[in-house]
Amino acid sequence: MQDGIPVPVKLLEIDFVNDNAGKPAGIQKHISRRPIASFGNSDGDLEMLQWTTAGTGARFALLVHHTDTDREWAYDRHSTFGRLDKALDEAIVKGWTVVDMKSDWQRVFSFE
Repeated sequence: MQDGIPVPVKLLEIDFVNDNAGKPAGIQKHISRRPIASFGNSDGDLEMLQWTTAGTGARFALLVHHTDTDREWAYDRHSTFGRLDKALDEAIVKGWTVVDMKSDWQRVFSFE
């Protein structure tokens, strides 16, 4: 209330951070179920992919590997942002699907 009038107030608290361990926490909070499929493109998605595939029954995890510097932005193990290192290693070990943007996609954007 401000001057006797109800006023919405946004608090500075952060509910969850949508990266790393915050991804499965956010998914659980909003849908209250473990997904049967998840898709990522960086190490920030690793915990979400692990959480998805740790469930019972059929599960699917896919990583998009950004390798095409000509049509998009490429990032990999040594990138300063968007790093894909640990998740790529785990995808190989666990048999997750990895899509290579440069070799697997003929078209990245609709206007091409």
